Amino acid sequence: MTPGSYVGRFAPSPTGPLHFGSLLAACASYLEARKHAGQWVLRVEDIDPPREQAGASDLILRVLDAYGFEWDGEALFQRHSIEQHLAAVAALADRCFECDCSRRLLAAEPVGELGTIYPGTCRDLGKPRGDTATRVRVGNAVSQFHDGLQGLQRMELAAGSGDFVIQRRDGLIAYHLAVVVDDYLSGVTHIVRGIDLMPSTHRQVFLQDQLAYPRPEYSHIPVAVHPDGDKLSKLTGAPPLEAPNAATELVRALQVLRQQPPDGLERATVDTIWGWAQENWDISALEGLRDVPA
Repeated sequence: MTPGSYVGRFAPSPTGPLHFGSLLAACASYLEARKHAGQWVLRVEDIDPPREQAGASDLILRVLDAYGFEWDGEALFQRHSIEQHLAAVAALADRCFECDCSRRLLAAEPVGELGTIYPGTCRDLGKPRGDTATRVRVGNAVSQFHDGLQGLQRMELAAGSGDFVIQRRDGLIAYHLAVVVDDYLSGVTHIVRGIDLMPSTHRQVFLQDQLAYPRPEYSHIPVAVHPDGDKLSKLTGAPPLEAPNAATELVRALQVLRQQPPDGLERATVDTIWGWAQENWDISALEGLRDVPA
């Protein structure tokens, strides 16, 4: 990678088919990368087998291809980075401890922006690795970063969640650590994704600092919501993207992303739609927006 070049990414999880909310994130990250003459990496985050849906990875690749996305290099699969994930756990060992607290045990604890606030039950007990999770100590760390669309973001991690898990008791690597390692391995410099993931960014920049990784620049776009205000997602009944609807759905995505495509563009070819989108993309139209009607 050339120093100073732009590397973006899209990283879906194979827990089911892509839907319109996924398309918004894919379009925004793709168009921002192309606007900067940068690379766009596709990574399937397949490190949580219990949650994965059979055939979802292949379906995701086929749909993205049908919608005209062109990623740079081969599609990456997070499971191929397990050795590097484990090396990162080892590198953080002097800041970690083993914890055998169950969710039931912690259920009565207060909840912060990132979930249940860990009370430090096992922090100083020196438990050996066994039927345990590995947690990283956050101490009095304050996470702060400037988001390209949402401005300055700040969180005291002790109040957000407290010490958090980087390797689960079943041995699987936690999402926050895996994504940090894989972004580093791919040389990702810019991350454009939904604002629902912005709280997670605080854990990720903390881990980047602990591992002495360079921080990517972040821009969190608004999420699409149903008329009742619920986020559009698999859990709220978002229908899957279908290949025959590519042109219509791409133009709809551009409309929701405030790009003002011309009337009739939905009747053009996918290549023509992408040509217009790349020529006219302006992410600043999304500044300060936290949700948009789907």
